[in-house]
Amino acid sequence: MGDPYDVVVIGAGTGGYSAALRAAQLGKHVALVERDDRLGGTCLLRGCIPTKALLQSAAVMDTVERSSEWGIKAAGEPDWSAIQAFEDASIDKLVKGVTGLVKQRRIDVLTGTAALGPDRSLTVNGTAVTATDIILATGSAPRLLPGLQVGGRIMTSDEALRADRIPASAIVIGAGAVGLEFASMYRSFGANVTVIEALPRLAPLEDEDLSKAVARAFRKRGITTAAGASVTSIVGTDTEATVTYDADGASQTVSADICLVAIGRGPVTEGLGVADAGVARNPKGYIEVDDQLHTTVPGIWAVGDVAATPLQLAHVAFTEGMAVAERIAGIDVPPIDYHGIPRVTYSSPELASVGLTEAEARETGREIVVERLDFRAIGKANIVGEGGLVKVVADANDGPVLGVHMIGPHVTDLIAEGMLITAWEASPSDVAAHIHPHPTLSEGVGEAMLALAGRALHTP
Repeated sequence: MGDPYDVVVIGAGTGGYSAALRAAQLGKHVALVERDDRLGGTCLLRGCIPTKALLQSAAVMDTVERSSEWGIKAAGEPDWSAIQAFEDASIDKLVKGVTGLVKQRRIDVLTGTAALGPDRSLTVNGTAVTATDIILATGSAPRLLPGLQVGGRIMTSDEALRADRIPASAIVIGAGAVGLEFASMYRSFGANVTVIEALPRLAPLEDEDLSKAVARAFRKRGITTAAGASVTSIVGTDTEATVTYDADGASQTVSADICLVAIGRGPVTEGLGVADAGVARNPKGYIEVDDQLHTTVPGIWAVGDVAATPLQLAHVAFTEGMAVAERIAGIDVPPIDYHGIPRVTYSSPELASVGLTEAEARETGREIVVERLDFRAIGKANIVGEGGLVKVVADANDGPVLGVHMIGPHVTDLIAEGMLITAWEASPSDVAAHIHPHPTLSEGVGEAMLALAGRALHTP
């Protein structure tokens, strides 16, 4: 396939194309291998972008339903074909953008399936390709419960995005980000929804106060939830899906139009030849990497969901891809601080967090202080018509802020400030010295910091 490449990136999702774009920007001769007919990977084609497009439509539906609260007479109903057209347009626009950038930076796109071999050899569709460095960015796919097959009324997020209609009712198994987002969306479109989570609480990776708050909010929205529940069977027929689960010492059964399985994602390495290449994987199948994202084979790197790093998030993949490209180019890039990366869930209400939870902070043995600000203390939140919580965890005696955790309106946008606060180890008084514009939702962060600094204005 021509001259040897400096860098070959396998997988054109967020981790892959960010690595390719940055490497090319740094003067490297780059090839990007993708077996799909479009660039973008899971995030652009089957994940972040299509789901957020659907959630935007859901948010509009919620606003229409509540319009009388703002003095507007309005009525509406979801048009699924039009909603999917909006979803597709959102995807297409961004795919064209990525494709244009790849072309502009003279990156060769090799369409096909890549396979590794001994001595860092590589083929694409059986044809040898030579590279100095190889970056594995093959991403992830939805996990299923043991023995379960997707089809008909039983689906993952991949199938749900292309469903032919809005279900009248839905069972969602898993209450992480994907499960909460689909449950929220279905409810906004009028479906009866049940969420089943095996761990003791919804949003199990978030601070416990956020888990309690989202459970209350879902109950208020009419969503049935069961945490600490063990699914014992899932049966799909031509007309419905039925799930049986154990919770609180009793067996319960629920039926609905569909069952969406959202229990997490697993790495995509089938056919990649990682074993032939000598690339080690952990017991869950993720590719082992060090803090520089090297695999166990020199010259082979791994980024994004396929790598055994702590967070499966698109913005993590971006960061990892760029870091590897820069390291290949000889730039000294420090290890990524995964605790400093924001986590966001676009359900209604939204959740966002960065840094240590209260439980994690206490486990370190620190003396900490905690502020819990009710969003209803903020004027803009009342105008928007949504409550929520801003929770800040900090070292005692005006020590650095260790974590910021929020649930409520537009907190997925507000968390960027929390990231800067924790990354720069700012104290509450440091942040309180800065003026937050009024009336804005950002005042929720400012007021929480004022309270921790002993200068609370709008709270007791």
